This record gives sequence, structure tokens and C-alpha cells, in this order.
Amino acid sequence: MKFSEMSYTRPDIDALLGQCKALAAKAAGAASGEELVNVYYEQSRAFADYSTAAQLASIHYTCDTRDAYWKAEQDFFDANGPAVENARVEISRAFLANAHVDALTEAFGTTCVAGMKNAVLGMDDRTVELQKEYNALVSQYQQVYGGALVEFDGKQLTIPQLGPYKENLDPAVRRAAYEAEAAYFDAHRDELDGLYTKIVKNLNAQAQILGYHDYSELSYVRMNRIGYGPAEIRKFRDQVANDVVPELKKVIELRCKRTGISHLTFSDLPVAFQDGNPSPIPGYDARMAAARTMYHELSPETAEFIDFMQDNELFDVESRPGKMSGGYMTSLPTYKAPFIFANWNNTSADVDVLTHECGHAFEGYVAERDPKVPADLECPGMESAEIHSMAMEFLTAPWHHLLFGKDTEKYALLHAEDSFLFLAYGCIVDEFQHRMYQNPNLTPDERNAVWLELEHKYRPWIDFDNLPFYGRGAGWQRQLHIYECPFYYIDYCLSTMAALQFFLLSLKDHKDAWERYLKLVRRAGLASYTELMQTAGLKVPFEDGSIKAIAQQMGQWIAEHQV
Repeated sequence: MKFSEMSYTRPDIDALLGQCKALAAKAAGAASGEELVNVYYEQSRAFADYSTAAQLASIHYTCDTRDAYWKAEQDFFDANGPAVENARVEISRAFLANAHVDALTEAFGTTCVAGMKNAVLGMDDRTVELQKEYNALVSQYQQVYGGALVEFDGKQLTIPQLGPYKENLDPAVRRAAYEAEAAYFDAHRDELDGLYTKIVKNLNAQAQILGYHDYSELSYVRMNRIGYGPAEIRKFRDQVANDVVPELKKVIELRCKRTGISHLTFSDLPVAFQDGNPSPIPGYDARMAAARTMYHELSPETAEFIDFMQDNELFDVESRPGKMSGGYMTSLPTYKAPFIFANWNNTSADVDVLTHECGHAFEGYVAERDPKVPADLECPGMESAEIHSMAMEFLTAPWHHLLFGKDTEKYALLHAEDSFLFLAYGCIVDEFQHRMYQNPNLTPDERNAVWLELEHKYRPWIDFDNLPFYGRGAGWQRQLHIYECPFYYIDYCLSTMAALQFFLLSLKDHKDAWERYLKLVRRAGLASYTELMQTAGLKVPFEDGSIKAIAQQMGQWIAEHQV
């Protein structure tokens, strides 16, 4: 079914909550392991229509945050979602209390019971009102960001549409584009600072109600992190600071030499080549045709997938006024359909987001068609789900010439560099959030000072050159995740460690790398991050010294492939 033909009906929350009570009773009373497994499938299916309605509302709202009808529907789910989630928690509590609960591990692997335990530990009825308030705060942030229009080059542009100007070869144009963006955020400074203060206090209050010191502790439960915690993440960040940052300094030096920019300022960062960054082929239809060819040639599985996505109009990727910034993939379980949202701006990032979100969507497409996988276990934890997307960016490389033509080699180098450099930025975002929630009474200026401190730690090559907004350390407010889904961002770093290994493997044997990837994808959400890494034969980056060799190999490849 085409997306435009998918009908939306606001769900009956009271009926759904009644169904949840009945399912909890069935889970508690199941008399055998087999019966309990069947109830698990039943409860997983029960939420399909609700989830589909919620995602349809979210998609339409983010496609146009100014639409009053879809804003009202988003408000409805913001208000009622916490009660539904807590009803699901009660079902999980009933499963965990059943004497036959081990049957779920035998049927569905290690993540099922562990995930339910995290759900029970992370939420209950006492936090419902705070959850509603948090949802409303996020919607306010989305309206501030999604409604951004700036006057530039004689036009009214969205934030994503400034992207090409930031890559302009004229440093004055780049600087002016950043200043135009900064002016919008500075104009909304008090609002953005106030929203974040409220978010930190709200989430810390939820954490304390549930017995945690602050939200940085609770986040590991709510993010459903299985098999690792703050100590392992701290060890990971330390390895990035000690073993990756020195290699990244070399990458930056090579880029400076390549571009002829002797003193790199923040507004110079997007420029990777003296004659301009790689540009993808223009036009939505041309790119979609190239994507169809690429995925047809990659594998039979991806050929079937891309036909389904394109034939059913499951992409909305062009930027326009009122559209929320960023990109995402979500699933519509009733239709067994993934949906991809993005904001193309005619830079190489358009191809990044296309292959990235197609990686998410491909995994969802495969999992939705496996009858053994319950709907709520189709996707693993976010740190694992991002492996699907970030590895896909590299595994499609043999076909990137279809999207870049003469700029293909430039794109390959830029993509490898940016993926490698991202590890530093991702660690800034993660450490920043830990410090914000552990020190909730910091003033806005003190928060910005922490951000600048971490920039110096992980990206010491950056000179903000007195840029407004960025120069005062407020650049973190552009990062949607910090407001919308706190503590998500380290997931990109953990998955990047997998993606870089897939890249290095593909250089030796692309077919082998793809088969490893398929094996990982087919495990859906039935395995933890560590188990999925082991499934594909990859190094787990929590182990001392596990990152250094990969960083050195990446640095060597980049040095040998200068364009």
C-alpha cells in the first residue's frame, strides 16, 4: 500500500488499556512455557495498530510542524503515550513474575527478558505526569527548530538548506551562512536555554522517583543497554581520547594540506577539497533511480527491499519550510512498512542519509517478514540498530559512482574521514550529557563552558573564531538528540566502531563483509550489542586496546587515498 493510501484513526486509549490489563492477566496465569511464549506473541501483536497510528501522526507532524491537525494528533500521543507505555510495563512485570519466564529466553534469546527487566526498572505510574510534561517540552523544541527560517542570499531558507553555503569555497560565504544560522539560535536563546533547564530537571525528577541518583543512571535502563554500563562507556570514551584523537589530528592536517587552509576555523570544517566537496547527482528521480540500481546489484534481498520502498512512496527526503530538521526511519507495523524521512540539501550528506536510513529500513523490512520474530523484538538496542545504518553507508560503496560520477573517489575519502572524525564529536555529546544531569544546577553559561572544554579535549584543532552562538559554546543546542532522546548519541559511536570494521573487511573481501552483515541483520532484536558484534566477527570496543588498531588502520587508509 502506498503511504498516501494509509488511513489514520485516532486510537481508543481506554480500550487499549483494558486490553493491556487482560494481557497482563494472561501473562501472569500462563500455565506452561509454551503458553507463555504464545502470550508474548499475542501482546506483541496487540500494539501494532496503536504503534502504526502513533507513527503516522509523528510522520505527518514532522513533515509539516505547522499543520494544526497533525500538531493536535501529536499532542494526543504526547499526552497518552506515557499511560500506554506504563501499561506495557505492567505486562512485562506479569511475564517476569511467571514461573515459566525462562521459556522466553529459550524462544527469543537474551534480550527479551533483559529488556522487560529494564522496562520495569525504568518506568511506572508515578512518573506519568512528568513523562507527559517531557513530551510537551520536546514538541516545543521541535517547533522552535522545525520552524526555523533565515534570510540568506535573498531567500528564506531552512537550517538544512544552508548546508551548501557552508561548503562554499569562499570563506566569507561560509562564515556568513554560519552567522545567519547563529542569529536564529541566538534570537531564541532564552527559549532554548529554558527548555533544556526544564528537561534536565524533569528527567532527573523521574530518575529520583524511581530510586536513581540522576537521569544519567536511569538512561542506561531506558536505553535498554544490555551487558554494559557507565564504566564501559567511560572506558570507550577514554580510548577515543587517547588512541583516536591523535590519529584524527593527522587526518585534519592532511585535510588542511589538501584544501590549502593553513589555519582551520570552525566555518572551514565542512570544506574537504580545494576545488570543492563532492556533489551527488542532482534531482530526486535520478537519485532514486540510482538507488534502485545500487540495491538491485548489491543483493537479492536489497533488490526486493528497494522496490517495496520506492513503489509504495515510503520516502520523504526533500527539505522545505515547516519540515522538522534531521532524518529518521520508523516502522508502520500494520503495513509491515518502514518509512524514511530526511532533509536533502544537495550536498554529499544526502547520500549519507539515504544509505544510512536505508540500512535501518532494510533491517526493519527483513525482521517484519520473519514470523519467528515478535514485533517488539524486530529491532535491537539503538547502539546495535545503528550498525545496520552506518555499515550500510560503507557496504554500498562499490555503487557510489552511480550517485557521484567523477566525484566518487572524493566522496569515498570524505566519507571515511567524516565517519572517523565523528567518534570525537559523539563522545563530546555523550560526556556533555553525563555532566549536565550530574550537575543539574549549572547556569546556561556554565553549560556552554563545559561544551567548550569538551571540544578542546576531543577536537583540539577547532578554532571557533568568535562565531556567534558557536563561539559561546551553545552549538550543542543544534543537536536534536540532546533535547529529544538524551544519551542516544553514544550509540552512533558504538555502531561506528562496527561500521569501520565492516569497511576495513570490505576492502579485503566485499562478499564476505556483506554476508557477515546479513547474518547480523537477520538476528533482528534477539541479540545484544556484544552478541551481534561477535556474530559478525567484530571486535567489541569496550576491551582495552580494542580501538587502537582500528584507528591506525583507518588513519593509514586515509593517508594513502588522498585525492
